[in-house]
Amino acid sequence: MRRTSRTDLLFPRPTSRPWGQPLKLRCRLPLTAQVAARWGCLICLLLLAGISGGLGASSAVAAAASQTISLPEQEVRSPENRPERDRTAFFPLEEIRPGMRATGYTVFVGREPKAFDLEILGVLKGFPHPRQSAVLSRLVGEEIERVGVFQGMSGSPVYIEGRLVGAVAFGYQFAKDPIAGITPIEHMIEAFEQTPVPSSGSGTSLRSSTQREEGRSFGYSDFLFTGATDVERAFLAQLTSGAEAEPVVAGSSPSLQPIATPLALTGISPETIARFAPLFRRWGFAPLAGVAAATPTTELKKADASTLKPGSTVVVPLIRGDYSVSAAGTVTWRDGDRIYAFGHPFLSLGVSDFPMHEGEVVTVLSSAASSFKLSYPTSMVGVVRGDRAPGIYGELGSAPRTIPVEIDLRTSRGTLHPYRFDLVADRFLTPILLQMTLIATIGSTERTIGDSTLLLDGSIELKGLPSIRLENRISVGLNAPIAAAIAAAQPVSTLLSTGFEDLSIEKIRYQIVSRDVRESGQIDRLRVTRTEVRRGETLELQVIARTEGGREHIEPMRVTIPSDAPLGPLQLTVGDGAALQAAAPRSGFTPRTAEQLVREINRLRKPGRLYVRLSQAGAAG
Repeated sequence: MRRTSRTDLLFPRPTSRPWGQPLKLRCRLPLTAQVAARWGCLICLLLLAGISGGLGASSAVAAAASQTISLPEQEVRSPENRPERDRTAFFPLEEIRPGMRATGYTVFVGREPKAFDLEILGVLKGFPHPRQSAVLSRLVGEEIERVGVFQGMSGSPVYIEGRLVGAVAFGYQFAKDPIAGITPIEHMIEAFEQTPVPSSGSGTSLRSSTQREEGRSFGYSDFLFTGATDVERAFLAQLTSGAEAEPVVAGSSPSLQPIATPLALTGISPETIARFAPLFRRWGFAPLAGVAAATPTTELKKADASTLKPGSTVVVPLIRGDYSVSAAGTVTWRDGDRIYAFGHPFLSLGVSDFPMHEGEVVTVLSSAASSFKLSYPTSMVGVVRGDRAPGIYGELGSAPRTIPVEIDLRTSRGTLHPYRFDLVADRFLTPILLQMTLIATIGSTERTIGDSTLLLDGSIELKGLPSIRLENRISVGLNAPIAAAIAAAQPVSTLLSTGFEDLSIEKIRYQIVSRDVRESGQIDRLRVTRTEVRRGETLELQVIARTEGGREHIEPMRVTIPSDAPLGPLQLTVGDGAALQAAAPRSGFTPRTAEQLVREINRLRKPGRLYVRLSQAGAAG
């Protein structure tokens, strides 16, 4: 247990009682501990004769109703001075007839696209969504006969008479015939063109969802994991479960579905991948381990005429560095510095800011369930800006915003292991990817079954704001890496969802110390050296706790009675940060600015420390 001299003293306003009257303390022992998290909480009454009644408790901050935060969308349409697109390069959907012959392009090995043939079967109107269509086709050719419709060919351009029809995007799993659905190129382009909203002329402007009159309320559990809430237990159960995801369409009948996107994971153990695999599959990914090298963090490469041409491999890394997670597809159309690919959603995030890399294919591996492309990223050439139902949209020559992560793990044997990698900056993906990498980091060298204690000391560096300091102590008998990962990622998740536009994470740092013992206990009783004190005097006390094994631990503490302490019965409360925070009358705070939010977070009590609180007996808090 960590010793600390820090005290947390909360008092009502001073009274006008004469100076020098002694404060009499009666310590009722033994007392029943109020336990929360690791240390628990114990209350001792300090009684002072001659004072009747008590001052009211400090007011609790009213918690405003939680709001759903909508991020403002980025405009991705072409500039007004850009020439009108030549639509003669596209084959009209209404002219497509069954029996037509078409040619598609994709990469089977290396970097150069290779042609394959298709036979048009017809047009599916109203698929996959109302007012949309898909072209149904049969793929033919020597390579196709071996692998069929495979993962990683999503976005492969299809041409009729030299004009672009669209992107191979859908398939039937376990089908014997290589039948594929094609997303028309017009649908892909129109999804990322925006029409300016006309002004109402009233002189008013639409208020962004982040510019709200009512602030969002935050609580202690939003930033520091204690394992106490139902939501955290449910999420922990989800991560520890190895159950497979339910199929997208119930029943045994085959259905035309988006071709799964191969997701190559490097540096992450198979056990960790298995925990997150159901989640990835629900998002339309096919997680693959041991199929690609780690993605390097490279500088932006200047594009030329051969960069991401139609049919070439495009890779979208979600993690780059010591760990690597990247998804691969195929480029459908390049219009200047604008790239259209996939033909189906990546994650359907709408607006995105992900790295866009060129890719190289090792081979296409044949499989009875679904063949897939083994590929790896090479140079970064741009950024993925849009992600919607008909595909993804990227821009060449732009660099994405990512979050560097530094983790230094001190193992239970005393060895230091540093890890460095970048995460995509996304309020939905970043916390999940951070959890996965932390589980992989700790699980690579530390035990997952048996008593374990993990000390977390970290910081979240913000642009133009003070850093957020984080501390936590995880002491459990099972799955310590998972609990630590949730504890570390939880404040990041909350920060990314605050809605403050001026709050930007620049770096995440964590120092983790592992011990193969369980360092937790429950406060059993308190001892005080005397029961009568004066203002300004120091009271010595002993906090006596017992471990789960029954071993007694004594923690000495000193409390100085403030000079403006009210005369009368006083209440002394000892506990860890989680226990005292849970018992505090102020259960939350409602910041109006990012500066207020950061200040309040840094004032939160830390779960791994002992605190002392003095208050007037009988007053709440």
